[in-house]
Amino acid sequence: MSDVINSAVTILTEKVGSDGFDGSAKFMIEGEGAIMVDGNGVRAEDGEADVTLSADADTFQSILEGDLDPTAAFMTGKLSVDGDMGMAMKLGSVLS
Repeated sequence: MSDVINSAVTILTEKVGSDGFDGSAKFMIEGEGAIMVDGNGVRAEDGEADVTLSADADTFQSILEGDLDPTAAFMTGKLSVDGDMGMAMKLGSVLS
């Protein structure tokens, strides 16, 4: 597993907390892999999800560090969303 994925799993776990996430989301990090977030927590895995968010590693890093708002990343085309937009919005509030 890549250092980018490991770092993202750690940061997302802190942001989501011990209760997990009500729904399922997948982060696809270009050239690195996938991360699942759901009621079971955060893990490096590629599976079915309510919503898939895709971006390059730099964009995800900026979002996770709080330097880039997820909505702004989506509006500028740096982050693509496929699936349940409501779930994406809920996840965005967790990341902010």
